[in-house]
Amino acid sequence: MRPEIIVLDDELSICLFLSMSLEDSYKVHTATTATEAYDILNNHDISLMIVDLMLGRDSGLDVLRKVKEMFPNIQVIMMTAFGDIASSVEAIKLGAQNYLQKPLNIDELRIYITQALEIQRLSRKVELLSEELKARDSYENMVGRSQKMQDLYNLIDKLKNVDSSVIITGESGTGKELVARAIHFSGTRKKEPFITINCAAIPEGLLEEEFFGHKKGAFTGAVSDSAGKLELADGGTFFLDEIAELSMDLQSKLLRVIQEKETMPIGGDAYKKIDVRFIAATNRDLWKMVQSGNFRHDLYYRLKVVEVSVPPLRERQQDIPLLCSQFLRKISKGMDKKVNNLSKKAESLLLNYEYPGNVRELMNVIEYAVVLCEGETIEESDLPENIRKGINKSILGVNDIEEFVKNNFFGLSMKEVEKMMIKAHLERDHHSKRKIAEVLGISERSLFYKIEEYGL
Repeated sequence: MRPEIIVLDDELSICLFLSMSLEDSYKVHTATTATEAYDILNNHDISLMIVDLMLGRDSGLDVLRKVKEMFPNIQVIMMTAFGDIASSVEAIKLGAQNYLQKPLNIDELRIYITQALEIQRLSRKVELLSEELKARDSYENMVGRSQKMQDLYNLIDKLKNVDSSVIITGESGTGKELVARAIHFSGTRKKEPFITINCAAIPEGLLEEEFFGHKKGAFTGAVSDSAGKLELADGGTFFLDEIAELSMDLQSKLLRVIQEKETMPIGGDAYKKIDVRFIAATNRDLWKMVQSGNFRHDLYYRLKVVEVSVPPLRERQQDIPLLCSQFLRKISKGMDKKVNNLSKKAESLLLNYEYPGNVRELMNVIEYAVVLCEGETIEESDLPENIRKGINKSILGVNDIEEFVKNNFFGLSMKEVEKMMIKAHLERDHHSKRKIAEVLGISERSLFYKIEEYGL
């Protein structure tokens, strides 16, 4: 398809001459007033304009200025019967690609048009590539341009439009639920429900009812029918977080649902067919649990059609500045503060820390720093003490860590060390059991058991 151009000149004869001279290569529109030209611009896909400097009541420079504001990608070539150097300089400053003097040499004009359109093509290509690179700084709500994150994005692209079951593995705080959401909300099921259930956060006695729902009268207190989350997920995705905490009995029942694609509420007498994609997540080694008899091997293989491993933050440290910027914008806006920078020292400390709590810990650190920050830049003093003085092998070195352990833990049993760790976390962050469990790498249920066991 031929590129479309406009010739704007208050002399109709010039418009007709240029139209006849260029119509073999381009679709040429002509206008004798700025108003006519703007109307053409709004109704056609114009690539280039040839504009006279003097347009009767209008100024070619004013037209150039307005066109560049409204349609910045359109190329403009100015023409005039006067060799006005000042006007030519002003035209170039305003964005004109070139400036030619009448009478025009048609062969020369063709060369300039070809050059202008090639510059336009290359500019658009650069814009598209920049947008693509920018998009790959993030995927849904995940952030990172490291190779490990690029590999993760590519795998999500392959999984988003298929119905295969997926197990997402990774340490606590790496963003496993974000990966599950990215698979769902970027794929063919994105307009359908995304139902999530945390197998560790709900008491075992209530999990079955959460899964399957119940019929009226199924048990004391069941005064009406209640749909289970499996039924609510029909057509969409059912995400099982902390799947390793599921009891063997519920593992068996879940296996049947996956195999038969049907569910029945507690107290019901008929199965209902469901179309659900299953995604599970865990921070534990499921295969070891299978080998020890704590996880069903048949459910393991049903769920693990594809495994997605989410890298810990220490393995993608180049993403830390990007994450810090994102968290700063979001947290500062939420607190109505204008904290938008990190000092070099603060940034260095954040880059050298290893984040046992991964991305979630980094977000908490930034929130802490924003709360304390009194200006627009986070300083070293605004960071938590464990960042400034924490035990960190990237700062201390292996020998220093071994010396620390010998001086503080030698002669203690594992239970005594575990009790000390949990007690220290409770004293520091007693309001959030979930956060403590994530940092320690155990489930909330296990944490509650240990708090009770140790009398904490």
